[in-house]
Amino acid sequence: MMMKTMKKLDKKCPEYSLNLDSIADDGSFKCPKCGMLISPDDESEENYKILDTKVLHNELSELIISCNKCCSIIKLNMLQ
Repeated sequence: MMMKTMKKLDKKCPEYSLNLDSIADDGSFKCPKCGMLISPDDESEENYKILDTKVLHNELSELIISCNKCCSIIKLNMLQ
């Protein structure tokens, strides 16, 4: 039983938080862990997957995505 728990912990994806300053004018940025280019123009979800969105006062306040290459969870703070 303990072995299964340890394997589960090893697979936990790292989490990173980025703000708008880290994002290029075209909306793209690199994954903080593996460097994969993540772009809003990629609608195929080949490089990343949108996990959740948070809206505050009818504006997007946070976008949570997962990098498909390294499994990192990236939280984009959209408020300045």
